[in-house]
Amino acid sequence: MTSLPRRTALAAAALAAAATLASCSSGPTADAADGSSGSGGWEFTDDTGTTVTLDEAPDRIASYSDYALGLLSLDVEPVAVFGRVDVASDERFAEYPEAADIPVVGNSYGEIDLEALAETEPDVIVVGLYPEDREGTLALDGPRYGLADVEQQEQLEAIAPLITVVVGGTGSDVIDNFNRMALALGAEQSSVDEAKTEFDAAAADLQSAAEESDLEVTQMYADASSGIYLAKPDDEPEMELYRSYGVDFTDLNPDDGNYYWDIYSWENAAQMMTGDVLLVNVEGFQADDLAAQATFAAHPALVAGQVHAWNQVAMDYHSQAGHMEQLAEILRSSQDVNPA
Repeated sequence: MTSLPRRTALAAAALAAAATLASCSSGPTADAADGSSGSGGWEFTDDTGTTVTLDEAPDRIASYSDYALGLLSLDVEPVAVFGRVDVASDERFAEYPEAADIPVVGNSYGEIDLEALAETEPDVIVVGLYPEDREGTLALDGPRYGLADVEQQEQLEAIAPLITVVVGGTGSDVIDNFNRMALALGAEQSSVDEAKTEFDAAAADLQSAAEESDLEVTQMYADASSGIYLAKPDDEPEMELYRSYGVDFTDLNPDDGNYYWDIYSWENAAQMMTGDVLLVNVEGFQADDLAAQATFAAHPALVAGQVHAWNQVAMDYHSQAGHMEQLAEILRSSQDVNPA
C-alpha cells in the first residue's frame, strides 16, 4: 500500500554524471508488451503504455526498493536500490544476503544521489506509480512514486529509461504485471512458477485461517498530527487480494469518502474502532503510542494486545506468500473482541 499520505520531499543533489537515453533500434522487434530481444534490439511496454527500446536486453537494473525485492525473489539482482526508508535497516531485505552488496543511492522519499546512481550505469530504472482515484486515473505528467518532483524524474531519465509499475486495481493484476516485467528483465519462467506454487499454498492457508477465525481486520496508519488513516480494501491491491481469500477488512465507507484512506481525527476515533485485529503501519504509531491516546486507549483490539506492526511488501508471488503466512498466523492467534 501507499503506506503514508503522499508527502513532498527535498530534491536530490544536481546531476553530476549521466548517460543519455538509449536510442531506438531501426530493426524489427517482437511483442513489445512482453519484452523482446533479437536482431532488432529489445523493447518493453510498461504499465503506463510507455515503450522502452534498447539496442539489447537490459542487464543492469536500478530499482525502487519494493520492486527490487520482487526482482531479488526471482534471482534478478539490481545494480542500485533506492527507497523511502533506510534500505540497510529495511527488514524486508533480510532474506537476501546479496542485497548487502548492492549500492544504495537513496534512503528517504525523494532523496536520490543522482551521481551515485549514474556511476552504477543502469540500463533501466524501475519505479512505481499509484492511481489518483478508484477509476485508475494516472497522473503521467507528475513524478513517479518515491521521486521528489518532475525535475528529479527528468534527471533520472537522463541516466536511463524508466520502467513504471502501476500499483492499482486488483492484487492479482499487479502481480501479473510485475511478473511480465521481471521476465522481460531476465527472470526465468521456472522461478516464477516456483514462486506461484508457494503463493498458492499460502493463499489457501490464509483462506482457511480467515474462515476459521471470522475476525475483522483493521489496517491503518496513525500519527500525532494527522490522526488515523484507515486503508480502504477496494483501493489497496494487497488488501483487495486478501479480501478475495476471505479476510474481512474494516470498510466503513466503501463507496464514498476519500480515495484509498478514510481519515479520522483523534476526537472521532470511536467511529472506526470495530476491528478485532489492528495492523498498524510500521512508519506510524505503534501499540504504546495508540494506548497513549485517550480516545483510542479503550479499543478492544488494543486492550487485548491484538496489535501488529505491518509493513508494505512487494507485489510478487514470493513476498506475498510470506505476508499471507504472517497474516494467517495473526488470525489464528487472535480472538473476537467485538462480539455482537
